[in-house]
Order: sequence, then structure tokens, then C-alpha cells
Amino acid sequence: MTARVALVTGGSRGVGKGVATALAAAGWTVYVTGRSAERLQPTVDTASGAPGEIRALECDHGRDEEIVVVVEKIVADTGRLDLLVNNVWTNPKGFMGFDGKFWERPTGDWDALMGIGLRAHYVASCEAAKVMVPQGSGLIVNISSFGSRAPFHTVLYGMSKTALDKMASDMAHDLAGTGVSTLSLWLGLIRTELILSLGMDDFNGFPLDRAEDPTFVGRVIAALAEDPELASMSGATVVTAEYGRKHGIRNDDDAVPLSHRGAFGGGPLFPPVTDEQLGLETVDEVAAAGGHNGFAGE
Repeated sequence: MTARVALVTGGSRGVGKGVATALAAAGWTVYVTGRSAERLQPTVDTASGAPGEIRALECDHGRDEEIVVVVEKIVADTGRLDLLVNNVWTNPKGFMGFDGKFWERPTGDWDALMGIGLRAHYVASCEAAKVMVPQGSGLIVNISSFGSRAPFHTVLYGMSKTALDKMASDMAHDLAGTGVSTLSLWLGLIRTELILSLGMDDFNGFPLDRAEDPTFVGRVIAALAEDPELASMSGATVVTAEYGRKHGIRNDDDAVPLSHRGAFGGGPLFPPVTDEQLGLETVDEVAAAGGHNGFAGE
């Protein structure tokens, strides 16, 4: 059987590197993108001895045409694409993390957080769907965060993450019946190499010993791709710590990551809570007035 093929964007470090490593360990053929093949080489090397393999492709995700070329290259090599992990992200110039009000930041932050953090994911999803829909199968995953739920980092950061969740939800509507599913993932604090190098026990109050390994995220994605309930989940936002706990997925050191649901005031926004669930009576005033809004009966 042909090995399953994945594309993980932004694979030189952090979450992207961990996801690619875990997928290769599960037998996937994984393509990772980044602006430098040299910087991607350590990720490629993590698959040494694994059942699968990792292949590097240079790509500037700020250029739509380069994303198109990446997907074309993968299809030319393998004839398929089974999984897209939209992970690529870039820090705006002078990014201050948890500090700084929106009016104190340059408006040029938009280009990084919306251009790379959102547009590049949309373009990659469009190109992947062109392969997956005729194929009759596939999974598109967005790497999002609890920044959709509560203020986190910057206003633009939260906007971009919420948009990714909505993107997965609405794409699932268009993809219904095609065999292709979409999901958005809310990750908790990630034990990246950089954060671990700081030698801290906690990061802004979140304990590092119960944070998520990048490879944990990859194992969650691998399990989601095999989940028999995947089609019914399509369009939803999944909390990685909670899905991992339910399915027995752990960190490299066997620790069980903590969910940040309570710390950020609640869970995913999609699928949205219905009026019925809230105990409210819904009246279609447009229909009652003789109109039709196009959504009646859905």
C-alpha cells in the first residue's frame, strides 16, 4: 500500500518539527516546508530509522505561487496528499509576546499575522482540496490556539486564530460528502526547545512539566487522521490535551498535558452553541415576515 502523505507547513522547529517527527514515526511520508532547506535538515534527520520519512521543500509562504508549486511537487512525487497541517507562522518585527497594546504596535503586524498566519493557510487549503476532493479522502488541520477564546498576545493574533477556526468550520460545509475533513486544533503551552532552554518551571503561570511536547501534537494529529468518527467531527475545533487524554496519548516523558479550557474561560467556538442548547426559543422573523434567508431547513 502507498504510504500516507502529509504536508506540514513551517517545519523547521517547534510544533511543525514535532508534528513531522511524530508522523514519520507513525509511517507517514512527510513533506515539510520552510524558507531554507538547511534549516529544515534537523527535522529531516529526526526520521532516521523511522518507518516513514521526512522530505524538505523550500517555500516562502508569503508567495502564493510557491505554495502551489509545493503541492504540485508532492503530487508529482507521490500521486496523492492525505493530510495538510497548516502550521507556518512568523513573528512580526519586534513582537513583544504578552506585552504591548494594539495601538502601540505597528499596523504592519497585519502582514505577518494575517498574511502568513491566515492567508497562507487558506491558500494551502485550497491547493490541498484540489487534490483531496478528486481523491475522495483527506484531512486539513489548522494549528490554532486558545487565543480564539480570550485575549492573548495581540489583537491581531486572536483575530487570526479565530479566523482559522471559522475557516475550518465553513470549509467543512463545502467539503461535506467529499470524504475530506477539516479541523482546527487548540494547543496548550508547547515545550519547544526554546522554552525548555530557559530553565524555568513555569511560563507565565503555566507549569512546563504538564505542557505539550511538539511530538504530542503530532501523535494527536496522527490519531485524528485514523479516527473512525473523523467525518462527524469535521469543521470542529479540538483541544489537543483533551483529545489526547481521551485516547491515551501522552508526552515523550509519559506526562499527561493539561487542558487550558478553564484558564481561558471556556472551550471552542465551533461548532457554535445553539439557542436550543442555551434554552432559548428561536424565532425566524425573516420567514415569519414572508421572506427567505437561504438557510431555512439546513
